[in-house]
Amino acid sequence: MHFKFTTAGESHGKALVAIVEGLPSGLPIDVDAINHELWRRQQGYGRGGRMKIESDKVEIISGVRHGKALGSPVALSIENRDFVHWQDVMSSEPREEQPKNPRLVTRPRPGHADLAGGQKYQTRDLRDILERASARETAARVACGAFAKQLLASFGIEIRSHVIKLGHLQVVPLDRTWEEIIAIPSDSPLNCADDFIQAEMVKLIDEAKADGDTLGGIFEVVVKGLPVGLGSHTSWNEKLDGRLAQALMSVHAVKAVEIGTGVANAGKRGSEVHDEIFFEASDEGQGTSDENESADSLNSSLITHHSALNAGFRRPTNRAGGLEGGITNGEELRLRGYKKPIATLRKPLHSVDIDTKAEDLAAFERSDITAVPAAGVIGEAMVAIVLANAMREKFGGDSIEEMRRNYDSYAESIRVY
Repeated sequence: MHFKFTTAGESHGKALVAIVEGLPSGLPIDVDAINHELWRRQQGYGRGGRMKIESDKVEIISGVRHGKALGSPVALSIENRDFVHWQDVMSSEPREEQPKNPRLVTRPRPGHADLAGGQKYQTRDLRDILERASARETAARVACGAFAKQLLASFGIEIRSHVIKLGHLQVVPLDRTWEEIIAIPSDSPLNCADDFIQAEMVKLIDEAKADGDTLGGIFEVVVKGLPVGLGSHTSWNEKLDGRLAQALMSVHAVKAVEIGTGVANAGKRGSEVHDEIFFEASDEGQGTSDENESADSLNSSLITHHSALNAGFRRPTNRAGGLEGGITNGEELRLRGYKKPIATLRKPLHSVDIDTKAEDLAAFERSDITAVPAAGVIGEAMVAIVLANAMREKFGGDSIEEMRRNYDSYAESIRVY
């Protein structure tokens, strides 16, 4: 069993569409929760004018009936409301004449896919590249990730993100507890756990806007409630850390990924880095056979869930970030994405017209000053997709009830390990 997805659509096209495969039948689907994730992606101080135009909502076309997954592929669509202003430019129909306002792009932006993509696909209008390379595509990813989150939540697994650095300003200390992260208000301007630093970040965004510039930063994705044993050490492509790194690196403008405190660890001795292991016998989460028999299948999974985390093994530190040897170890999963500043600047950088070869300034269209909080939400979605796939690989099941039975059996084996 695999959980996978694919997306299609251009930034100013009619819609973004996606197909999600691998949801077990019977899984309850909450459309409001999916739309909430889409709303979260659009938030954050420093976002551009496009966020005022779009009001992203998902339309489920197939694969869900009466609020539950059928086990078949789920097709979904997200309307691009801005398409009304681009119908001629982005029409799929052949054109004998160019539109009155063709919006040709021949001046590539440094740091964007414009030039490399134009050369690769041999197009003289770089709009053919930038429309698909745009981060607008991530709205579809977030919707797909919302399905993955709902699958994970049925096993007690939660995912959140927060901003730990913007420009040169960073939270001190960087490590924040789960409780601190979930306490961040939904209307927080930058989804940052430190109110003082967040206020300074807002000022920094205002300064960058006045200068026609952009800002990058670091977001952290934290996952709580994962069982031991997702991923594998046996082959390079089975290692979960590699899969997660690829997923986060695929997020637009993310140029580096850190697991746990990997960057700082590289400069320390092994005795300062590796998480020591202890054991504490515990009856937590076992329940009685009568209790388990009387609970419904969801509650049964949640009752036995904690026994699949670590079976009494404890690590007082988590510098490994919840992964050892490419396998989840029962600790919190902690991943960081390093996002470069956005490539579309209001004060454009030096470029060259690909037709005339004359020196010129790079093209500019609407853009954000920063989108680090949004990147965190997208990062959550990508992490959720990878973890949902790992759960499907390990526990299989055509229906959610079968998957839970498989999970419960595994949890019991871990409990008595």
